[in-house]
Amino acid sequence: MDRLQGLIDAVLQGRAFGWNNVVDIAIVAVFVYYVLVLIRGTRAVQLLLGVLILVVIYGFAVLFRLTLTALALQALSVAALVALPVIFQPELRRALGQLGRLGALDRLIAPTSEEQVDLVVDEVVRGALLIRQHTNGALIVIERGTGLQDYSETGVPVNGKLTSELLASIFMTHSPLHDGAVIVRGEQIVAAACLLPLDETPERIAHRYGMRHRAALSVSAQSDAVVVVVSEESATISIASNGRIIGNLDEERLRRVLSSLLRSRIQPLPFRTKAS
Repeated sequence: MDRLQGLIDAVLQGRAFGWNNVVDIAIVAVFVYYVLVLIRGTRAVQLLLGVLILVVIYGFAVLFRLTLTALALQALSVAALVALPVIFQPELRRALGQLGRLGALDRLIAPTSEEQVDLVVDEVVRGALLIRQHTNGALIVIERGTGLQDYSETGVPVNGKLTSELLASIFMTHSPLHDGAVIVRGEQIVAAACLLPLDETPERIAHRYGMRHRAALSVSAQSDAVVVVVSEESATISIASNGRIIGNLDEERLRRVLSSLLRSRIQPLPFRTKAS
């Protein structure tokens, strides 16, 4: 604390302020900004506010020499070092996953051809329309930079060429593979009947969605996957990406949004609508 106070005094007096200080402040500002963006809309916001309140109380305790209160909060801070990583485990996992996405560099390492994107978009769109036509539900997860091997291993291996007819047959009501999600990697259906997590859906919106939409939101929050959801109840088609969802898509908008997302590694959806 004394060292930090000395540094602040030196900066305010015009001393010890160079280019390295500017870079230092910029790095911290960017870090804080992305932390706030990451936890926005999650339960971590309330937990962070609680931590900040305790920090403010500790500051007042030190300022007004409230020894007992300061000691109690110091003891609490030791326990918090162990408790906070456990409490923020979903957010930390999500942050590290996003940090591992290489953005433009990822395209150079694993380039995706325009022809492959066009084929995937065409087959997924036609498959979703066929599934909706037969009033069935579907959950189609399209893998991008983040590997989904953990999820594909929970299902039944398919390893078949991606076609709209195969997608529609998998999600037929009496098909043994219709429950769960299909994982698509490139031009191949890797597995069907896969189990997806539900723990990344913000509590404030979880009650608005069914299991398929919640699973789509969760896996898209944990990875850069694009998820197409066909609702069995309302016969609507939605897309989830980056923890957000846009619903009630017709064929033209579905094709346009899906094509745009698959051509960009991490691109948030323009807005969120209620998936009915």
